[in-house]
Amino acid sequence: MAAGVAMITECEFVPWACMHAPCESGLEAHRLMNQPTEPLQPIATRQMVLVLNQNYEPLNVCNMRRAIGLIIHDKAEVLDVYQVRIITASSTIEAPSVIRLSHLIRRPHPRVKLTRREIFIRDNYTCQYCGSRTADLTIDHIIPRSRGGVHSWENLVSACRSCNHRKGGKLLTDSKMRLSRLPFEPKAGRYYTIQRRMSAVVSDSWLRFIPDFESIAIGHLHSRASD
Repeated sequence: MAAGVAMITECEFVPWACMHAPCESGLEAHRLMNQPTEPLQPIATRQMVLVLNQNYEPLNVCNMRRAIGLIIHDKAEVLDVYQVRIITASSTIEAPSVIRLSHLIRRPHPRVKLTRREIFIRDNYTCQYCGSRTADLTIDHIIPRSRGGVHSWENLVSACRSCNHRKGGKLLTDSKMRLSRLPFEPKAGRYYTIQRRMSAVVSDSWLRFIPDFESIAIGHLHSRASD
């Protein structure tokens, strides 16, 4: 088979739940965007597809199987393509790069997931005690777990190993240490759900649908490499 062509059959597709009906529930929208599926041929799985809402709002990223399933069942339209053709049992189509859903999905504003990486990003990879900026950071509970401290945005900060060791299991008042600022829960940016799914530089064809994403993504990918 020629390069740039993937052979698949329509019966292989596991339709995305969004194919069946319009969705206005935020919880339902989350389920649709994360429903598990089986892998496609290797040539297709290397490419991800940008999913836009009916109103052209960047919604999420999906794999090629989900995208083609939506297109075949008339639940999405293709706005841009990769230079790859995919052969199904009945036709040959260009691999989609950007698709737009035919129904509007209403979803709640996402919240940033509480992880080590997201804490480091919030704190700009800076120790919140001494102010040193380093990739060799740890996570410190301001009120230690042994003193009833909870695992929350407001009780977790980035700390260099030296400061973390110095503070140990003590309270701030006992350790005579001070925070450079009070910790907080960060707000999810415009492209947060897309950033979380990306592991490489985005396709140039996406950039006209997600303005300013490229500069944001560079910092996101750098932070992932530093974990």
